[in-house]
Amino acid sequence: MRMGASVCCLQEPAMADVANTRLNPFRTAPNLLTLLRICLAPFLVATILGAHYGLSFGLFVAAGLTDALDGTLARLLKQRSQLGEYLDPVADKLLLSTLFLVLTHMGLIPATVTVLVFGRDVGILVVAAILYAASGRREFRPSLVGKANTVAQVAAVAAVLLHQLTKAQWVAEFRLVALYATVTLTVASGIHYSWVAARRVGASAANGPGAK
Repeated sequence: MRMGASVCCLQEPAMADVANTRLNPFRTAPNLLTLLRICLAPFLVATILGAHYGLSFGLFVAAGLTDALDGTLARLLKQRSQLGEYLDPVADKLLLSTLFLVLTHMGLIPATVTVLVFGRDVGILVVAAILYAASGRREFRPSLVGKANTVAQVAAVAAVLLHQLTKAQWVAEFRLVALYATVTLTVASGIHYSWVAARRVGASAANGPGAK
């Protein structure tokens, strides 16, 4: 009986550790990196407002590295979680939207571009709410156009910051291309998400209780 009790005592802490790990997804490496990216946002804002563009460019590159690493680690360590699926795009949107707003305030990005970026993000939130209300769908995975738009936004912010460090011709041209790509893909992805939402809502209505 004593041996059995000892085995149970040894198993209980181990089981508690496993349960604790499952109940605390914030402890996983990918989610910690995502949280680090969120924490970098106020420091980026402060360095841009202080016109410390070299430091802000370095912090932005560091944020980009955390974005690349969290997905890689999630796959390699098999630490994908529902929290991570929601937290990662939220971190990206929070960082990029904040930077577009601050860079517009500093006169480095045209206000039209930032208005389009914010309008598209608000539109996606509205579309997601409509989908949830109409069909109960919580997942709204990013499309290829949406992912391309995120890449364009990252490139635009990086190019704008880099342009403050060097006036090289290729940097100036890259900045213009990235901003034009951001505008084009923002509009395209907004239209695409609206089209997808309309199809899903229509399908949900067709398959509703009154459908034959």
